[in-house]
Amino acid sequence: MLSLSKADRPTLYFIGVTTGQSSIMKLFPLWAEALGLQDAVIRGIDIGIHADPAVYRQAVEFIKNDELSLGALVTTHKIDLYHAAKDLFDYLDPYTEMFGELSCISKKDGRLEGYAKDPISSGLALEAFVPDNYWNNYSGELFVMGAGGSAIAISAYLLDPCKASRPTKLIVSNRSKHRLDEIQRIMGDVAPNIDAEYHLTPKPTDNDAILRQVKPYSLVVNATGLGKDQPGSPITDDGRFPQNGLVWELNYRGALDFLHQAKAREEADRLYVEDGWIYFIHGWTQVIAEVFHLGIPEHKFAELERIAGSLR
Repeated sequence: MLSLSKADRPTLYFIGVTTGQSSIMKLFPLWAEALGLQDAVIRGIDIGIHADPAVYRQAVEFIKNDELSLGALVTTHKIDLYHAAKDLFDYLDPYTEMFGELSCISKKDGRLEGYAKDPISSGLALEAFVPDNYWNNYSGELFVMGAGGSAIAISAYLLDPCKASRPTKLIVSNRSKHRLDEIQRIMGDVAPNIDAEYHLTPKPTDNDAILRQVKPYSLVVNATGLGKDQPGSPITDDGRFPQNGLVWELNYRGALDFLHQAKAREEADRLYVEDGWIYFIHGWTQVIAEVFHLGIPEHKFAELERIAGSLR
């Protein structure tokens, strides 16, 4: 079980796998100063992947009952924590219940609240590098490797039926069938009329085979966590990206094998390659705003982005 001690200052927690390696540990004190949160601190809670549900419940109960523990950002464990501890929350936002994941824990008026911020933060990150009207102009597809919370959020954002421009097809692959079935169920509700394929891919060569069939000008996403919390890549070095495609590596730290594979093909395949840095910034600022109940206007976000860039 976890070893957790009572907070003596307003504390934001980072629930992840290897939190000490994250840039947020050096960045948060600078952001806190810029936002007027000088007394606030951040602490990491490291939990092994797919841990016992009791461990997730212990973390949530501790935050709920400790006065100066104000909330948390959850990564990697978003789905597992939700299923293990959802009954401990007094409020869950609609995205949390729709997608079955939880990335933000906060407190308000004595209530413990849970939020799924990925649909917002992934959307903001996508808008930063996907050109306007891109899907209508080029008829590309979306191929997401991984079926966790980030994969669900990205797919739901891009394939929202209200959007005038969206991918012509959704392709999802994953190493486990349970998660694959879950994203298929969710996307069936979110975008029932979209052309979609779901592939069980226990080996990287399975993803290589799918990549060969993806249309030019498509977006390929590594949402597996491989290359950060776990070693490796979802594809092999023989993987071939769609010509003129967009490639998004959601990780910004670690070995980043997938990012290096895409960079190696960038010129030959005429790719645009994006890492997870801006996603990281949007993800954290969304949670900080929720936990500390403050607004972050555009000019202040630009300042936080500049501070983050100085540490990169």
